[in-house]
Amino acid sequence: MFKNEGNLDRVRILDLEVFANHGVFPEENALGQKFVVSADLYTDTRRAGRTDELTDSVHYGEVSAFISLYLKKHTFKLLESAAESLVEELLLKYPAVHKVRCEIKKPWAPIRQSLKTVSVEILRERHTAYIALGSNMGDRENYIKDAIKALNDIRECQVQQVSELIETAPYGVTDQDNFLNGCLELETLLTPEELLKELNRIEAEAGRERRIHWGPRTLDLDIIFYDDRIVEESGLCIPHVDMHKRKFVLEPLAQIAPYKRHPVYGKTVKEMLEDL
Repeated sequence: MFKNEGNLDRVRILDLEVFANHGVFPEENALGQKFVVSADLYTDTRRAGRTDELTDSVHYGEVSAFISLYLKKHTFKLLESAAESLVEELLLKYPAVHKVRCEIKKPWAPIRQSLKTVSVEILRERHTAYIALGSNMGDRENYIKDAIKALNDIRECQVQQVSELIETAPYGVTDQDNFLNGCLELETLLTPEELLKELNRIEAEAGRERRIHWGPRTLDLDIIFYDDRIVEESGLCIPHVDMHKRKFVLEPLAQIAPYKRHPVYGKTVKEMLEDL
């Protein structure tokens, strides 16, 4: 798991001035104007503090140059879009940065009011999700391997660990072939809802049909944990509502995250598996 904000150090870039071409009105895109950017980069500076080596830290000069070049190179109508895109690129480019708080100010906003500046400020971070994998139709192993690759190919996702695949008896509807099951750890910039949408897309591309509840399927992908987040929405429940009852989830999950603790029940994956 990534450290929370309180356990991370901060490298701050304050009021970086960039002349760029962002705005809703065509003249803003054509003529350009000044923007003022501040960025807090949350990282662990302990090693750099002890070695006194720039290579062990986040190079704020390099980051400042990247911010300036990125905002000059791209054009956005909204500050919201500029901030979202910039922060995503920073997190993708600098793996040592765990989260970014960014504010983009627009001092010359074209409105007929007297004001000093308008701005948008956002906070984005890396997340750790655990995904259960299953298949009991056709080339089961290949369906799962293709799903792992498809997840890793998503720009905002990176597979960190994959468990061994285990063969298990079907759950719920027992009159069907055995499953291959596994779990993986995923680093992602996607929200839970965005991640679920990608999982559903990958299932559909594998020919998944939802005809029978707990029925046979080419591919089954479920979000088991997403950080320590608790989500209870229509179509999305995190942690997975039945995961603590399912050996075919807990057994492979225990291979890669035995001490991950359930945010509701308070037990580790290892403890929940032993309870079964």
